Amino acid sequence: MDVRRDGCGMLIADFHIHTTWSDGKLSMPEVIDLFGRAGHDVIAITDHIVNTDSIVGKVTHRFGLTLTERTFPAYLEEVERERKRAWDEYRMLVLAGCELTQNAITRRNSAHVLAIGIDHFISANGSVEDMLTRAKENAQIVVACHPNEMSDWYANTFYLWNRRDEVRDLIDLWEVACRWDVFPHVSRARFPFIGNSDFHQEAHLYAWKTLLPCEKSERAVFRTLKHGHGLALTRLPGPQIVTEPLPAALAAIAG
Repeated sequence: MDVRRDGCGMLIADFHIHTTWSDGKLSMPEVIDLFGRAGHDVIAITDHIVNTDSIVGKVTHRFGLTLTERTFPAYLEEVERERKRAWDEYRMLVLAGCELTQNAITRRNSAHVLAIGIDHFISANGSVEDMLTRAKENAQIVVACHPNEMSDWYANTFYLWNRRDEVRDLIDLWEVACRWDVFPHVSRARFPFIGNSDFHQEAHLYAWKTLLPCEKSERAVFRTLKHGHGLALTRLPGPQIVTEPLPAALAAIAG
């Protein structure tokens, strides 16, 4: 399936994608092929960097579901390798990023932040404000992830939203749509917004995307995201579900 529409003037983008470098199900080359064949113009690889200074963070590290300062150089090398291949094979831009992750026992203290356009490791340790400050200093774009109620209860991360007035200057964009959910509170607040799939497995390919009104270059993409105006949301058409006709006996019962 290729969703490109020649002449539409918008790039289809997804800036929240995980691979087997953290808790995704697909390797980075598999992700590149999946998104490239589906017609995406721009994607960001944003595997988790989880803090090490909490119990939940330490457990996550023990299970190997996060990038570390040791593995990060190899991660960036693969992003760069796949960036070149994605452009050669699909004319798709690939941006290096990460999802700075602090999960707490209570979701009101949990916070996830995308740092997009990075070239070195960023620690998720310390306070959430410390983490945000490091992201703002070292990434081209900082995004507040799924800031309101999610369908998956364990994905709820309310810290940033509950302190939005205090942290808004450290955030460029807020996810107004993530995976299958939309967040009306973000829309009503009129914050600059973005929509992403929070991709972990193939089914998430059909989740929320962002449409960008710019040319296909990294410089133009970052400039458009930083400006925060003219962005739109879309979802890819999912695979058709074919319903088999009921056997006659079952049809009679159903009737």
